Amino acid sequence: MTESAANETRPAQDPAAYVPRRITGPVLMGVVPGQPLAVAHRAADLAHSLNVKLICAYVDVTTYLAEEPDGRVEARLIDPDGIDDDIEGISAGIRERLQDALEGTGVRWSFVTLAGDPARALGQMAESTDASLIVVGTRERGFGARLEELLVGSVAVHLTHRQHRPVLVVPLAGHAKRRPKPDRG
Repeated sequence: MTESAANETRPAQDPAAYVPRRITGPVLMGVVPGQPLAVAHRAADLAHSLNVKLICAYVDVTTYLAEEPDGRVEARLIDPDGIDDDIEGISAGIRERLQDALEGTGVRWSFVTLAGDPARALGQMAESTDASLIVVGTRERGFGARLEELLVGSVAVHLTHRQHRPVLVVPLAGHAKRRPKPDRG
């Protein structure tokens, strides 16, 4: 009998010894409008490999959650007069794009729209669904993205500091504006 086979049949002597467990919680993916599909593809690969559901979550940063006197929680606009975005249209567009990308893959998936701070909303969703891990993409390069990260910080960094689940950050450099290679034939 090989040493590894003997180790597999022998029970652990140390009660504190690590015992691997099967991953059963969903993969939670944070998605933003216009995000390259590389993030969805990587999250779908993981969900497929782990045989778990993929939850795609868009966080509307123009809203916040407020508890009503009757106990209901409702999303409210931060500035009802200052923003003209059609959140329902944005959500529907993201859902359609994901449907096109994930249809026929065999991956079980769903789409939700959350409100508030992205890291907090994704962390709460991960907790409530017992997600195995959270998948997010990096930001686009450019001055605007650097300024935004300086002012509000990175969602991935905030996630890693606010909860205990692993966070997979999918690099987007080179995915955003890829041009087809010229035909050399």
